[in-house]
Amino acid sequence: MVVAVERLITSDILKPARYLGNELLAVHKPWDTTEIRWVLTYPEVYEVGASNLGHIILYNILNAQPRQLCDRAYLPGQDLAAKLRETNTPLFAVESKRSLTEFDILGFSLSYELGATNILEMLDLAGIPLTWRERQGGRGEFTDAQSSFPLIFAGGQTATSNPEPYADFFDFFALGDGEELLPEIGLVLEFGKQAGLSREHLLLDLAQIPGVYVPQFYDMAEDGSVHPCRPDVPKRILRRVATPIPAYSIGLVPYVETVHDRLTIEIRRGCTRGCRFCQPGMLTRPARDVEPDKVVEAIEQGMRATGYNEFSLLSLSCSDYLSLPAVGMEIKNRLKNENISLTLPSQRVDRFDENIANILGGTRQGGLTFAPEAGTQRMRDIVNKGLTNEELLRGVKTAWEQGWDKIKLYFMIGLPGETDIDVLGIAETVSWLQRECRGKGRKPLNFNLTISNFTPKPHTPFQWHSVSTAEFKRKQNLLRQEFRRIKAVKVNFTDVRISAMEDFVGRGDRNLGKVVRRAWELGAGMDSWYENLDQAFSAWGSAIAQAGLDWKYRQVENGEWNLFHAEAPKNREDGENTQLLVAPNSSLPTPHSGLRTHSLNTPFPWDHIDTGIEKKWLQEDLQRALEAAIVPDCSFEGCSHCGVCGTDFGHNIVIESPAIPKFAGEFVPNPTKAQRLRIWFGKQGNMALISHLDLIRLFDRVVRRAGLPIAFTGGFHPMPRISLATALALGATSSGEIADFELTVPVEVDTFREKLAREMPTDIPIYNVEQIDLKASAATQLLETAEYLITVAALAETTPIQWQNWIDTIKAKEELWYEQITKSGKSQLINLRDRLFELELVETHNSIAESMSSVIRYLGSYRQDGLVLRPEQILFMLETVASVEFQLLHIHRNRLILGV
Repeated sequence: MVVAVERLITSDILKPARYLGNELLAVHKPWDTTEIRWVLTYPEVYEVGASNLGHIILYNILNAQPRQLCDRAYLPGQDLAAKLRETNTPLFAVESKRSLTEFDILGFSLSYELGATNILEMLDLAGIPLTWRERQGGRGEFTDAQSSFPLIFAGGQTATSNPEPYADFFDFFALGDGEELLPEIGLVLEFGKQAGLSREHLLLDLAQIPGVYVPQFYDMAEDGSVHPCRPDVPKRILRRVATPIPAYSIGLVPYVETVHDRLTIEIRRGCTRGCRFCQPGMLTRPARDVEPDKVVEAIEQGMRATGYNEFSLLSLSCSDYLSLPAVGMEIKNRLKNENISLTLPSQRVDRFDENIANILGGTRQGGLTFAPEAGTQRMRDIVNKGLTNEELLRGVKTAWEQGWDKIKLYFMIGLPGETDIDVLGIAETVSWLQRECRGKGRKPLNFNLTISNFTPKPHTPFQWHSVSTAEFKRKQNLLRQEFRRIKAVKVNFTDVRISAMEDFVGRGDRNLGKVVRRAWELGAGMDSWYENLDQAFSAWGSAIAQAGLDWKYRQVENGEWNLFHAEAPKNREDGENTQLLVAPNSSLPTPHSGLRTHSLNTPFPWDHIDTGIEKKWLQEDLQRALEAAIVPDCSFEGCSHCGVCGTDFGHNIVIESPAIPKFAGEFVPNPTKAQRLRIWFGKQGNMALISHLDLIRLFDRVVRRAGLPIAFTGGFHPMPRISLATALALGATSSGEIADFELTVPVEVDTFREKLAREMPTDIPIYNVEQIDLKASAATQLLETAEYLITVAALAETTPIQWQNWIDTIKAKEELWYEQITKSGKSQLINLRDRLFELELVETHNSIAESMSSVIRYLGSYRQDGLVLRPEQILFMLETVASVEFQLLHIHRNRLILGV
């Protein structure tokens, strides 16, 4: 059953266009012609979820499967969530507007340790029981009948690394890459549905698929480790590996501005650099390059199909993609005349050179981010960063010489073996880089620093180490004092409380399920958002205490869950204290004596997840870390013997770079103004919920997709010469909007209209296109009056005769004074009657509440100098003459009238 969301998605909620589900390239498959219906549910607000590349790829892949459809759902904003609860309306999928309970399977992305509370919020809003036991009837027992609720599963980095804290809530987990795994799951579901399999048999069949972990078929031992409770499921569950397919990255062009508002194409999956703190690097091996020709083809096709003016190349380490300069330059040359820019995520500073600088530069030079991670060479060797001071300086200096005045740097504190000298080395390194990058006529090099707290992650060599909250605070204060004397540096520190909470949950076992649920009940949610930190920390702290696990949290908070101890102070030539690794067969008692001891051989809750990397290798690499021994990148040097490469996970795929094309030059705005066209268009239906800024962005993308020769402004940030006459209130419809376009090459009016209309949403019709003189004033300067149809309800019993009398009374008056507050906060009286030229009652009808509503047409002043008569001021006039309270139900702008 389709949820009647039109009553809920209205202009009074924040960014209602989040929930429309009719974005460009959205796939709408007929419900009745499909067997299996998926919902990919992203547990974050739309702006985050809709721009997530994995979300887009899997959405496209699932919709490419025969007899299956995939819809989407996102965490609603607090305003819509409140409306859903007030009206007892279930959370819906954005495209079909169907309740989530109508689908066969719901897949959640779990990519953050504290993100499960958002998932519980979505399940609760959908009316779905939170745990797999509740969904199976309360006692966790299987029945012969199919459950009335969809299967609930999770995938993503956190789900793959350690699913145990969340095992209570999901029927199964999809571990690793989903491109091949999810279609296999779909086939099993289709067969099971046709065969009428019980939920138990269906889950048992799913458990046979490599990469599918069904936690209810496994029990947790006293030491936290997990083992099968039945013989017909695997002891260890394999992480899946897939080859990236760039073509599936093209899709979903949102109307609202998202956090990554650009086309994103993956160029390399996996990283073999071997940074010892980095979980993504360990969980995505082996490294797999994408063929350069496929990348170029996907970008060119994607830019034409989406209309974006920016694209990004994505990888854990873009600089390790040897074809990066060649691919970037090829695309830059092909799209030279379209004002396209390229952005890259954090890069390897040691690989940053003039070739990469050339593809990033241009008229909209983007930001630049490097991650040295540590401030001293010794610490960078301990974490296996593979970066020398000379390489760091060369990369930063190259960026400065190529025109960058601001660079973002990532550092980390609390790493194993770190001393105060290493901490202060961060400030010394930044100061040194500034001194080395000075020149006449140049501003000082500015740095924006993010200094995060080391958080141990499962499946990494540093998973045995943690640092106390007090120690983090002390080190942060050391740096704050040191940075006070350094100018042109902005420093951001991560919150130590949330770091400890991430550690506690991320390395937890199944006992934390009750903590996650209670934290959600106490208000935890959106925990990665800065404004929610205090509420989140309070909720998590209370939940931990109520679960009787505060002793265990104190272990994390006090930094006692580790295998390191400080050696007695010695006089060394380098003046530093060392830290030693406890021998593998030794152990350290925990404060909660008798419960558990820790050693390198102590089982972990995630040991049953087979990521390909052997635990023994992680132990050996931990020892190498304390010896500051470097392990080379096996993509480019010898094998590191981590255990990944083989038949299950494949091997590294490194593609040599083609020749770098000759640079064809930067985009130069064409100053030619060969033609000006004025269009009249409408804004109907759902498009009324698109904001003015979103509409401007939409026109830019439409013109690009249509291939129209739009002119650009000059300067450092050229913008398309598209000018909308005026803004329209959010939620208002219109049949009389006006926009001006300037073109560099004349285009037939009918051709222009046809191309523009073809790319426009159907709810933005093009009524008329006229050519105007090149020197004519812009429409925004010629505005004189505007005609509106407004629907107004009286909050009292009225008659049509009364409505007409009120209209006549207003027309008969010469003065109707209204107090207006100016932008500067001053009060002034204005005569609204001077701004009203025509007023008539069009029709009246009774509303549901037995009060009468009317449609009123008025023609009023609409000048850019501020002489404007707004619809709400018509209500003020009515209330003045009628002494009745009115409500404005709808606004429709009939037309804008231009002066000569």
